[in-house]
Amino acid sequence: ERFTVGGGATEFRPAADSYAGSGEPGSFGDPEWEEYMQSEGDAHLEFGLTVGAGPRVVSVSFVREQWEPEGLPQPLQRGRVLTNDQIYMDYASVHSVQVRGPYEITGTTTNNPSSNEIFVCRPEPGAEDEICATKILSRMARRAYRRPSTAQDVETLLEFFREGRSVGGSFDAGIQLALERLVVDPEFLLRVYREPVGVEPGDVYNLNDLEVASRLSFFLGSSIPDDPLLELAEAGLLTDPAILEEQVLSMLADPRTIDALVKGFAAQWLNLRLLPEKLADPDKYPDFDDSLLEAFQQETEMFIASTLHEDRSILDLLTADYTFVNERLARFYGIPGVYGSRPRRVKLPDPDQRGGLLGHGGLMAITAYPDRTSPVLRGKWLLDNILGADAPPPPANVDTNLDDGEEAVALGIRERLEQHRTEPLCASCHSLMDPLGFALENFDAVGAWRDVDDRGNPIDNRGTWPNGVELTGMSSLRALLLHYDEQFVRTVTEKLMSYALGRPLEHFDQPTVRQIVRDAKDNDYRWSSIVLGIVESPAFLMRRSLEAA
Repeated sequence: ERFTVGGGATEFRPAADSYAGSGEPGSFGDPEWEEYMQSEGDAHLEFGLTVGAGPRVVSVSFVREQWEPEGLPQPLQRGRVLTNDQIYMDYASVHSVQVRGPYEITGTTTNNPSSNEIFVCRPEPGAEDEICATKILSRMARRAYRRPSTAQDVETLLEFFREGRSVGGSFDAGIQLALERLVVDPEFLLRVYREPVGVEPGDVYNLNDLEVASRLSFFLGSSIPDDPLLELAEAGLLTDPAILEEQVLSMLADPRTIDALVKGFAAQWLNLRLLPEKLADPDKYPDFDDSLLEAFQQETEMFIASTLHEDRSILDLLTADYTFVNERLARFYGIPGVYGSRPRRVKLPDPDQRGGLLGHGGLMAITAYPDRTSPVLRGKWLLDNILGADAPPPPANVDTNLDDGEEAVALGIRERLEQHRTEPLCASCHSLMDPLGFALENFDAVGAWRDVDDRGNPIDNRGTWPNGVELTGMSSLRALLLHYDEQFVRTVTEKLMSYALGRPLEHFDQPTVRQIVRDAKDNDYRWSSIVLGIVESPAFLMRRSLEAA
């Protein structure tokens, strides 16, 4: 289906200097244009169609030949809304798509993956349908509860099946209501640990195989155990060290595991979930847009996925000489010869500038303000996520805002931060954070490389760490971090172990972390050695009984 968007605008006369006015108060475009743009321009863009059951891909795109190369944003549509004086400023884009239905169902909807997964049988005409319902519901309960289903589990679900069949008038309606009951059960929504008989409050005990299967599956796959893993657990074989190692390595070779770790662990560790919320001053960075943010996200996710897939050393996260870019991001980085919207792996022409995670524009963008860089934010991010030295919050009675008067702004960010370093309460943290952040000053507030600052002065990326090490930009910063390579590996291990256990690490976990790192050193700190160390640790395979209230 094709639609014409914007055709009605030819009836109106927008202001000469923009589509809808200059954007300044008192200078608007044609009022009828404003009304059209806000309420009529994209109205009634809907249609109905007949679709067969099963997965379908729905795509929406501008099909008119573009007048600019692929990846470049269209000219800004900007102005003010007359009704509420709200500034709008955006590129031509598809904001959202809504799919409603189905409205008129014909036949049965059994020919799709979801139905095939649920309906492993169909009652024969005239036969007792509860036999088939029992087979379906006992199987679904086993998977949902991550353990063998009991007679009581199934009977509870059958009660809902009978009610749903009676009200809905069909076998499928009965199964639907039973499954609705299943997915609100606490044993599905929560991971339930049953303490063995005789365990006293505060005692440490071994998890059973089913509990280990559940913990392992949620750690590596962010989902319930699959049938092979569940079968091993039911047979009491999963906690055998050789079998457990085999299962972990098998899961790490599965693309679904890698995707789950990237979308779950890496996004949490590196704060990637902040990327879609990144704002930039449109006057300073007019070309910053959603397509660049999307490319940033893809770059970091695909980069980390590649290190997992190839079972690389965790240190490669700092030193890798490659990344993943599409045309939009390649142009932003100044990498020639990349065309199209599909990200692909490229060797960096200057690894000192963009090598490893520290060269990723997205990570530099989320550690800056919309209109300027922040050595403090970047330094704190490095301390927290790379060196594992969490900086405490500032004292309650200290003003953390920089002086934004004209004289202060004219001085530059380094001089404005000097006031914090002269305060005794602030100096202890800023002496650690600021030199790290200044070393990244070549990246502007949206992650682009620069050699001069906003005032036209050469970038000053110098800093001195408390141990006397002089930092002068990315190369020296990377060398400093690699000097503390074991600290970096320990930080990643702590973050990953906390993710695996679903709780913050405590002081009593630290010996385990140190042992995992020491053992992984013999295997070049590869991802598999860290993951195996966590899964085989007492913290993962055991649990402390709750203390009495």
